[in-house]
Amino acid sequence: MLLIDRIKSFETLGNRLKNLSSEEMEELCLGARNENAWFVEDNVKMAIEGIGMFLDHDTLDSWLKNYPLDQIEPKKIGIIAAGNIPLVGFHDVMCVLLSGHHLMIKMSSKDGILMRFVLEELFRIEPEFKSQVTFVERLNDADAFIATGSDNSARYFEYYFKNKPNVIRKNRTSVAVFTGNESEQDYENLGHDIFQYYGLGCRNVSKLFVPKGYNFSPFLDALKPFEPVIHHHKYRNNYDYNKSIYLVNREPFLDTEYLLIRESEELVSPISVLYYQQYNDEKELNQILKENAEKIQCVVGGNHIPFGQAQKPGVADYADGVDTMAFLTGLS
Repeated sequence: MLLIDRIKSFETLGNRLKNLSSEEMEELCLGARNENAWFVEDNVKMAIEGIGMFLDHDTLDSWLKNYPLDQIEPKKIGIIAAGNIPLVGFHDVMCVLLSGHHLMIKMSSKDGILMRFVLEELFRIEPEFKSQVTFVERLNDADAFIATGSDNSARYFEYYFKNKPNVIRKNRTSVAVFTGNESEQDYENLGHDIFQYYGLGCRNVSKLFVPKGYNFSPFLDALKPFEPVIHHHKYRNNYDYNKSIYLVNREPFLDTEYLLIRESEELVSPISVLYYQQYNDEKELNQILKENAEKIQCVVGGNHIPFGQAQKPGVADYADGVDTMAFLTGLS
């Protein structure tokens, strides 16, 4: 299959996802939530819309022109997909198929319905892709690997795949920077970065960096529209658990009754908790960000990504900053 045909197929897939009927979307969302209670309807729709944003011909063509795809010698690429947020493994799948390699995918048990649906739609659009994809439980026969998981699982992956080319992703999180010049709209936009997908994604903000003595009141007032997150039973369980721990340990924290805010030098906060750390000046802040760069997926606010845009990555915004397509084109 020629590259132009692969691009056209993914463009058609994007149009298909943008135009799902209300009945199709409802059935898909119901199946996804039955498989994973975190996958509520709004989050499934958000993920599908996000994919549709970059599945157009001009975006894909401009992106792929940066890679020598005409020199690819097809290999078997094993993917271990994550399942923390809906369709989080789609970008890796797309990279493998657009590059012309054969995809061997071990799907997450938490995100099987959505991923299989998207692939089946792609097969209907271009049946030739079906021979390019193998669903597997074990990846023994792959020539190279892309695996996403926790820091613990990454150690296993590094050992298991050490003799073959690999991209292994570990735990990452995102942070926000306050300078003291934020508007109410900035705060509300940041709320999306914090609460979308209930904070389960690596692009979710789990920590704030604030100037010394920062007044949190305007920020907390602006977050009130996100209060409904507390009605999700799993989120509520996390909130109740973390609050009880802080109370028993007599640790100081702020409580909005749907979000706990606690000072900490750690980066990754538990679900329902937002960490913050005070800084004295920009030099100190930049040093902290530099020291933690390998653990940070993205930074919002200040001179970085605008508030509210963390969950809207472009097609070339690679997880962990590792260029997946360059990896795939470099295998030959």
